[in-house]
Amino acid sequence: MIQRIQSVFLLIVAILTGVLPFFLNLWVDIDGTEVFANNDMIISIAFYAGAVLAIWSLVSFKNRKNQFVVNRLNMILNVILLGFFVYRSLNLSGEASVSEKGIGMLIPVFSIVFLALANRAIKKDEDLVKSVDRLR
Repeated sequence: MIQRIQSVFLLIVAILTGVLPFFLNLWVDIDGTEVFANNDMIISIAFYAGAVLAIWSLVSFKNRKNQFVVNRLNMILNVILLGFFVYRSLNLSGEASVSEKGIGMLIPVFSIVFLALANRAIKKDEDLVKSVDRLR
């Protein structure tokens, strides 16, 4: 059932975490160099893991409970990534390393929002199936 709305949300998350961090800068150093996700191995792995989890959840549409759990894991991963970005940008005093924050730091926020919307749609589908089973 690829035509469901949660599939669209999960595809958006896969594109957000798998493609955009490598084209949008995360921050700009004092030197003026833009830092992308592929400049740091751990950040790159975290974004790729988020994309893989979103795609895995997308293709496991027959098992809604598994899809729900995978989305929760992806949300936790994005919260950790967001926490790392906040730590990186606020812990350093003054203009020590991060001079300007880029739009790429907001990618985990958008991913969490779309994952929450996907989980809401999955829950709605699960409730619909349970209500139909009650009528049988």
